[in-house]
Amino acid sequence: MDYMQKSIMHSAYLGTEIDEKWWRRYKKQGFFMRGNGEFRAEENGLSFRRALTKDPLLIPYDKMTGLSFGKWHSGRWLLGAPILKIKWTEDGKNLCSGFYFKMPENAVQEIARHLQNKIYGAA
Repeated sequence: MDYMQKSIMHSAYLGTEIDEKWWRRYKKQGFFMRGNGEFRAEENGLSFRRALTKDPLLIPYDKMTGLSFGKWHSGRWLLGAPILKIKWTEDGKNLCSGFYFKMPENAVQEIARHLQNKIYGAA
């Protein structure tokens, strides 16, 4: 199944760190609030809309600089579940946003491959 073609993927946003320091949280444009919600791949970037909110967070593809996986993010640990960390820049800051996806690990790996293609320009 091509998970990136799904219109909505249920996930949790764990926060955005500055310089990958868990105690330095990015607070602009709604990125401070954590929560469950809907993650989707848009034409120009990734959007995440927290439950009970109107406006989604947006991370443009052209601002993404890398990806990694971890077991904790922004001071949160999810009992060892893999957390996808999207590295990006905004306002001259190096940022890292963490997401947990409620789907099998192979599906999360597929999402990561799609993002790597967007970041590094691979076909």
